Amino acid sequence: MTYSHLLPTRYTIIETAIGDMTICAAGELLNGAWFVGQRHYPDKARLGIVAKPLDPVLTPAADQIKDYLDGRRQDFSLCYELKGDKLALRVWKYLETIPRGSVRTYGQIAAALGNRFLARAVGSAVSKNPLSVIVPCHRVIGADGNLGGYAGGVERKRYLLDLEGAEYSGSARLF
Repeated sequence: MTYSHLLPTRYTIIETAIGDMTICAAGELLNGAWFVGQRHYPDKARLGIVAKPLDPVLTPAADQIKDYLDGRRQDFSLCYELKGDKLALRVWKYLETIPRGSVRTYGQIAAALGNRFLARAVGSAVSKNPLSVIVPCHRVIGADGNLGGYAGGVERKRYLLDLEGAEYSGSARLF
């Protein structure tokens, strides 16, 4: 028997190696992870209530995120839900297939989804990824190797790519 109806939408803020993150869950599923103040940061209504200590979804998510960002973990083992329009969901599902240490361009993703002319739409969907770090939008770069934008900030994107050992030819690494 599941008790997801007993778990409201809730959030907590965690300290990580590259800044505070807000993580959010609805029922038994994680549904958000954002750097505090990043572009497309959700409003208070989206976040719900402040979670109680030892939340059955948020506590393990927090531990895994911290371990990942500290280099003690290679991947995630979390149950989550992505909500968005049809294209965004296709883009986010594609992001999940990009291996650690690899990068793809917006154009490559658009072509893989069947229309190379959708690169800008892919970029928009990538920027609105509701599960930063977990769904690896940081692994998407410009066609020229430039890191381009990242909703959580380019410095964090560099940190994540360097942490994963990714090869990219954009601007100099900061970390």
